[in-house]
Amino acid sequence: MKRIFLIAIAFIGGTMFMNAQDIADNAIGLRIGDSDGFGAEVSYQRALGSNNRLELDLGLRNGSNYDGFKLAGIYQWVWNIDGGFNWYAGPGAGLASYGYKYKDEGRHYKDNQTFIFIAGDIGIEYVFDIPLMLSLDFRPEIAFGNDYNDDLDFDIALGIRYRF
Repeated sequence: MKRIFLIAIAFIGGTMFMNAQDIADNAIGLRIGDSDGFGAEVSYQRALGSNNRLELDLGLRNGSNYDGFKLAGIYQWVWNIDGGFNWYAGPGAGLASYGYKYKDEGRHYKDNQTFIFIAGDIGIEYVFDIPLMLSLDFRPEIAFGNDYNDDLDFDIALGIRYRF
């Protein structure tokens, strides 16, 4: 059993370094999706090597009866498919907080929640010859804390980023 486990680790580790490529040092833009009610996020990517990077996403919501933020950090491995097409995957985590208050039939309602979450991310991207990158990703998240205890959310988003 140990031998099979070690072979699997070696295979996964070896595939991470196959098809290595140079990715942009930095990219900034928007990740447009549901984000568990937080909507579009400002997204920043920073290369950590030739085939891995860190992505930070910040979603903000503000209205007359509610406000909140969601910050996610995702470590990604990037593999080239063909030409400008890449696919990527990786684990991550984050922190979020929201609050709301409203009045209904003379009764006042108010709630504030802060929660942490763990996430995974898998997606595909196209890197243009100009400093533009488009991506489509799938991000499942499991949240922990108060009403969000063990809440599972599936987020699909379109990313539009400027590379520099």
